[in-house]
Amino acid sequence: MESSILQKIGIDPAYILIGMLVLIIALFVLLFILIGNIKNRNKQIKRLLSGTQAGDLEDIIMKRFAEMDAVKNNSKRLTKEHKEIQSHLSACVSKIGLVKYNAFEGMGGNLSFALALLDTENNGVVLNCMHTREGCFNYAKEIIGGEAYVALSEEEKEAIERAKTLEDEIAENKLK
Repeated sequence: MESSILQKIGIDPAYILIGMLVLIIALFVLLFILIGNIKNRNKQIKRLLSGTQAGDLEDIIMKRFAEMDAVKNNSKRLTKEHKEIQSHLSACVSKIGLVKYNAFEGMGGNLSFALALLDTENNGVVLNCMHTREGCFNYAKEIIGGEAYVALSEEEKEAIERAKTLEDEIAENKLK
């Protein structure tokens, strides 16, 4: 078998034949390795899916899906409850400001006080308790949006401002 192309290049056909033989042997070795791996995987899959383990695996998967559905439903319920609680909390008293003072000269002890009770929108009431020698007088004034529609004393104004800034002070303390 003589080839004019191989003679021009200067390659002996025997070298090509030996190279092809080595390549075929390497491919057969690789083929046997792959067949061995496939058999091992098939054994593992059969062991996993055979007998009682297969039923157990199916039950476990079905239980996990049921648990995931329950968690999803619980999450929806909790989200709805959270929104309801948030709407109720906005109307609750969440800001408090207290100013103690002497209503009249010579009383001492700072027995009088102004107490502001506000919600998140600064709506609420300011209570003023004035202590005198004759007794204690209490006044309540409605606050809407942080403002009153009646005249306020300096102590009542300060109590409202303290209540309004309480949220900012709490946030600053959390950052520290």
